[in-house]
Amino acid sequence: MRALLALEDGRCFGGESFGASGTTFGEVCFNTAMTGYQEVLTDPSYKGQIVAMTYPLIGNYGVNASDEESGRPHVQGFVIEELSGIPSSWRSEMTLDAYLKRWNILGIEGIDTRALTRHLREKGAMKGILTTEDITSDAAARQAAEAKGVIGMDYVRDVTTAKPYEWDAEGKTSSAWTTESAAETLGPPRYDIVAYDYGIKRNILRNLRRNGFKVRVVPAGASAKDVLAMNPDGVFLSNGPGDPAALGYIHKELGELIGKKPIFGICLGHQLLGYAYGGRTFKLKFGHHGGNQPVKDLKSGRVAITAQNHGFAVDPDSLPSNVEVTHINLNDQTVEGMRHREHPIFSVQYHPEAAPGPHDAEYFFSQFAKLIDEAA
Repeated sequence: MRALLALEDGRCFGGESFGASGTTFGEVCFNTAMTGYQEVLTDPSYKGQIVAMTYPLIGNYGVNASDEESGRPHVQGFVIEELSGIPSSWRSEMTLDAYLKRWNILGIEGIDTRALTRHLREKGAMKGILTTEDITSDAAARQAAEAKGVIGMDYVRDVTTAKPYEWDAEGKTSSAWTTESAAETLGPPRYDIVAYDYGIKRNILRNLRRNGFKVRVVPAGASAKDVLAMNPDGVFLSNGPGDPAALGYIHKELGELIGKKPIFGICLGHQLLGYAYGGRTFKLKFGHHGGNQPVKDLKSGRVAITAQNHGFAVDPDSLPSNVEVTHINLNDQTVEGMRHREHPIFSVQYHPEAAPGPHDAEYFFSQFAKLIDEAA
């Protein structure tokens, strides 16, 4: 079946459909990771977006439940150059095509993803439509222009947990996987933290548990009063989708947590801390999506290769003097890390828990533990 990807500026790409059929809308972005397409599909931060993979062959190792970052895919659509119809992995449980059909996600293959990526880099991320229906290119582009994007959108309400829960109390789900299928033994937690779920990834939860944290997860709308009543040793702020400027109800609650407990934020959690400090964010031209973003630690001079997935960044000029920028992106100099000079709070824009990698930044989980120890 033929499929069409049309952008709001009129640029169109024809290809072959896979996965579900129908029509979907979203902001079109590209991801530069060579592996981890299932983690991309199931990352709640991609809610509202049609994702194009720059690596040309996708689906070659199939899909399995163990690699999911959440309970289902969250992308609006999936764009690739070539679909591998025969998975080559003993861990595979189904093909990518069957997986997308199962979750009613549209896919398109056979387009020039290099041309699409170059267009988005030059013109910026834009709204698009992915459809298998009989529609002209001009009509599709007009519909894309009229669709919702991510600016001003609160997608966190769609992906957050409905009620609080404790993650992996017995320490089994978070154990490291080995080829001998012998799970490592996790000791009892040393710290009791509350994690705000703005679209939290399972590998974040696994890493927290492996680093000695008992993790109680709460919905995005949980009040600071309720969290403080739980008397945690620290508070974690997760990744998530949409526009951080649209989440005023979260900004307010986080502001009331500053100075009360040690806090560690990742991705959207980092941006929301920027608002809690009194700062603001701005929309990036085409975002940072992939596993090869260079980030410099301004204190040590060390450069880490990081996994990222975000379309907004904290404006450094909007931050108060008691907040220090600690890390920058070497591609565009945007803020990648911050710390509060007076309170035990730090955050990073990128993903230290990245699956399948890189793992250069995993040390931030142990740094959070150290921060709690020092604040005790």
